[in-house]
Amino acid sequence: MTQRANLPLFDLYRTMRRIRSFEERVAELYVRGLSAGSMLHLSIGEEAAAAGVCAALRPADSFTTHHRGHGIFLARGADPGRMMAEIAGKAEGYCAGKGGSMHIADMALGHLGANAIVGGGIPHVVGAGLSYKHLGKDAVSVAFFGDGAMQQGILYESMNMAALWALPVLFVCVNNQYGMGTRVDRATRVTDFAARAAALGLVAEAADGEDVTAVFTAAEKLVAEARGGHPGFLAISCFRFFGHGRMDKSPYRSAEEEEAGRKRDPVLHARAALAAHGESDAATLDALDLAIAREMDAAIDFAAGAAPPAHDALFRDVFAPGEPAPEPLRARLDRILAGA
Repeated sequence: MTQRANLPLFDLYRTMRRIRSFEERVAELYVRGLSAGSMLHLSIGEEAAAAGVCAALRPADSFTTHHRGHGIFLARGADPGRMMAEIAGKAEGYCAGKGGSMHIADMALGHLGANAIVGGGIPHVVGAGLSYKHLGKDAVSVAFFGDGAMQQGILYESMNMAALWALPVLFVCVNNQYGMGTRVDRATRVTDFAARAAALGLVAEAADGEDVTAVFTAAEKLVAEARGGHPGFLAISCFRFFGHGRMDKSPYRSAEEEEAGRKRDPVLHARAALAAHGESDAATLDALDLAIAREMDAAIDFAAGAAPPAHDALFRDVFAPGEPAPEPLRARLDRILAGA
């Protein structure tokens, strides 16, 4: 693992451990039948991408995520209790239970929205970057997406516009090797994604997602470049520990591939690096892990005990302020039957 004296490896480890523990509780939420909807996409194995990139951002920066974005939002400073409540479809969630797992957003933390459509959130950062440039704001907008989006036309239109207009934008591809059940080399002939971005005029780099310090170092450089009007692209190679969705048992991967992939655990590698560099001992890290586990236990308990949205809140935040809410069907039928 690469190491720099001023690199906050302990902080990066803490962020990754919080993401790992949170995602494990999300899986538990699903098994207990408390999640809203039938689809959940875990980012276990991808923690370094979220922790490393978000550590390079400033409070005024913004970002979008894809359907596997829990960890990214948590790394950005989200409250795990409110996140878990949103995934459970509860009123105390970030979007009052209306967004669920795949559509969490919070403008206060710069989260411009998660999107279940592959590549759907990418062009939003181009608009954000364009506004920052015209308004003279010292801010960067980052799009996180998976390797499946590398085959989407909207990505190339967005990268071309960002490069052409010199926007403060960074495109981050979290390459977990599979788009649903299709291995990346069966979806495209050229798997050097950074080379594709460079051909469009972006400052492009690749980083090993097993090494959170390598991700942070690359992200720090690219964010600085983007802030100066040189948009960038970062390809992060990692391994998705579980299937595409919570119910996917990964029949398309061999046991040998899964075993080799799980050895690329960024959390365990960061822990080992902390010990190797004498930055922390096992007792300190064990205490940290325990405190985080309790934090995430509290988050799932909060979500389980939170109230569901009221029926009359269904159309709230949907129509413009001052616009009359639609009349509920039952109320309309009662009014008609009463002859009113």
